[in-house]
Amino acid sequence: MKINEKNLCVFATSPPYDKEGFLNKRGEVNRAFQRRYFVLKGNLLFYFEKQGDKEPLGLIIVEGCTIELSEESDRYCFEIAFNGNRTYVLSADSQESMESWMKALTCAGYEYKKLMVAELQRQLEEIEGSKNKVLSDSIQTKANASVPKPPPRRQNPFNRPAPAPPNSNGNLTANPMSCNNGRQITSHQQLLSDDIQQGK
Repeated sequence: MKINEKNLCVFATSPPYDKEGFLNKRGEVNRAFQRRYFVLKGNLLFYFEKQGDKEPLGLIIVEGCTIELSEESDRYCFEIAFNGNRTYVLSADSQESMESWMKALTCAGYEYKKLMVAELQRQLEEIEGSKNKVLSDSIQTKANASVPKPPPRRQNPFNRPAPAPPNSNGNLTANPMSCNNGRQITSHQQLLSDDIQQGK
């Protein structure tokens, strides 16, 4: 993409912004802190002389740098340090503001975003894997439930136990057995009935 000053000015002043607000910036030549209005969009940190200006005073590309606390002890200072190149010293109005800006700038770089995308992809794959396992288990359970089960075995009502054998003195024990009309009688009663029928 071809970028010129006009494009940058339009981009710098067009919301939405990732973060915006006042910070104090130490000058490169004049070492005093000067109050500037900063706008962070992606990995581009624009600074203006005052809020509402149409053109930024400068631009810091937040790539290949580290965001760290400054050795300045009397202010809420932090640094944007480029390895072997210039270091920008900025100060905030409070501890909370300083921490917020440091976090936003740390998260602005491409490498950080690349790591975040990789982590989100890993989490998504993990979620989809667990959803697929649940779905697979659900399908298996439904498949098992759809297999018909045989009915429980029932006892045949016509199966009756055999009469007991005679005991040691030759008499039949009083075990029940069926008679023709469906009543139960004892073996002894059966014998008496047989004797009467034979005329004994």
